[in-house]
Amino acid sequence: MISDALRTDRPGRTALGRVLLESGVLSSDWAPTFAAVDRATFLPELMWPYDMTARASVAVDRREDPDGWYAAVDSDVPIVTQWDDGAHRGPGPGRLATSSSSMPSVVYALLRDLDLAEGMRVLDVGTGIGETAGALTHRLGSGHVTTVEVDATVSAAARERLCRLGLYPEVVVGDGFEGHLDSAPYDRVLATVGIRRVPPAWIRQLRPGGVILAPWGTAYGNGDAMVRLEVEGEAAVGSFIRSVEFMKLRAQRGPVVDHAGYLSAGPLEDAERSTTPLTEEEIVTGPFTDLPFVLGLRVPHCRQAVADRREGARPVWFYGLTDRSWACVMFRGGERHASVWQSGPRRLWDEVADVYRWWRERGSPDVTRFGLTVDADGRQHAWLDDPAHERWPVQHDA
Repeated sequence: MISDALRTDRPGRTALGRVLLESGVLSSDWAPTFAAVDRATFLPELMWPYDMTARASVAVDRREDPDGWYAAVDSDVPIVTQWDDGAHRGPGPGRLATSSSSMPSVVYALLRDLDLAEGMRVLDVGTGIGETAGALTHRLGSGHVTTVEVDATVSAAARERLCRLGLYPEVVVGDGFEGHLDSAPYDRVLATVGIRRVPPAWIRQLRPGGVILAPWGTAYGNGDAMVRLEVEGEAAVGSFIRSVEFMKLRAQRGPVVDHAGYLSAGPLEDAERSTTPLTEEEIVTGPFTDLPFVLGLRVPHCRQAVADRREGARPVWFYGLTDRSWACVMFRGGERHASVWQSGPRRLWDEVADVYRWWRERGSPDVTRFGLTVDADGRQHAWLDDPAHERWPVQHDA
């Protein structure tokens, strides 16, 4: 008979901690927190871990499969805990994952990169299950952590789990984009939700020299890059650290693309036809690669969609987000040149191809060579290598 009480002395958890330590993701100063703040405490009985083999979220219920549940908890995989803003209850996956437990390697890499010191105050944006707020509170103490969550139900569940561990951060229901002025100033802002625009409120609520650590991206695709910004006067400046992917802040999920609407405005038969020597391998580079991030930085108000390959052909679509411009490139195995269709006021494929050439001419720089400057009004400028060197405005899509 399996006890309903959570198992705390688990070989799988011990093994996970060892792997995180050996990889350097879990720094030695965070090891006591990993030991004390158990991911299992924060997870619901019904959850959806991501199966790396099947490349899908699969339901696991602790009441029916406790061994499978704990195996997922102690694996370095993301686990969805809410679908469709709570409208979907399961047991299968819903349409849009809206709350989750991040991979432990991601969580402790973020905590390591915060570079915390005793006495610091942290604003944690995106409470979720409460694990990150719990880790921060264990390290800094209850009076030093404020965590903000837009979903009242998610927030209440996290508060209950934190209390179960004897951890008492300030738990706030609200829009994380606005920060939380009542507890400011902070030394650090940590976001565990993806953003497309750095909120001016975060800059205003930080002390001079304070740091923002957040997953930042554009509407071009779902991928982000972690950015570490330091407050300098009324601005925040810093570099991107690595490619990541997070659920987006609810107010910044981005527009839904209506494919049929674009083709109704500019039918395929009326589109401008051409060809391109660029190959599928050059343009379709997959998640956690540099090129999609760079294209998002340099091609404003555009979203890419890569279709499945059928009968040796793969169409890649580009949609303008401020008008009905669209482009399609059809890559076919064995053909030297891909076919291109473009319609609307913009020539989106031409823009993408120009940025691709710009990127290659500079040595195909990875995300760590790019940075971001955000002023007090929220205006964003990206740059390559140096904020005083090659710099351009970044236009965000709500």
